[in-house]
Amino acid sequence: MKKQAGFTLVELVVVIAVLGILAATALPRFVNVQTNANKAAANGLAASMTSAANLARAAWIAGGSTGNQVQMDNTPVAVGANGWPTTAGIASAMQDVGGYSAGTAANSEIPYTKTGSPCTVTYNEGTGKATVTGTGCV
Repeated sequence: MKKQAGFTLVELVVVIAVLGILAATALPRFVNVQTNANKAAANGLAASMTSAANLARAAWIAGGSTGNQVQMDNTPVAVGANGWPTTAGIASAMQDVGGYSAGTAANSEIPYTKTGSPCTVTYNEGTGKATVTGTGCV
C-alpha cells in the first residue's frame, strides 16, 4: 500500500478562511496609504518652501536689506520689500517642487497643486510661509 502525501480538503478550507480574515483586516489599513502619502508630500513641500523663503530672507538681510533680488546657488531670486521671495521668486529659490505645478498668483499668494492629489500648497510672499489645504490634507 502506498502512502499518500498532500493536504486534505478541510486543511485547504481552513487556510483559505484564515487568509480571507487576514485580508479583510489588513486591507482597510492599506487603502489609506495614498491619502497619507499625498498629505506627507504636501507637508514636505510646504516645509521646503518655508525653508527656502527663510534662506532667501537671510541672504537679503546679510546683504544689507536692500535690493529686489538675492543670489541662491548662483540663481537670482526675486524678493519683495520685506525680503521674502515673491510669488515668482519662490520657484527660483526651490530646487524641486516634487511634481507640483504652480497656479496663478493672486493677492500675494501662489498655489501649487499636483495631479491626483487633493492637497494644495499655497505660498504667501508677505509672510514667507507656505500652508497646506485640501480635504484630508490638514
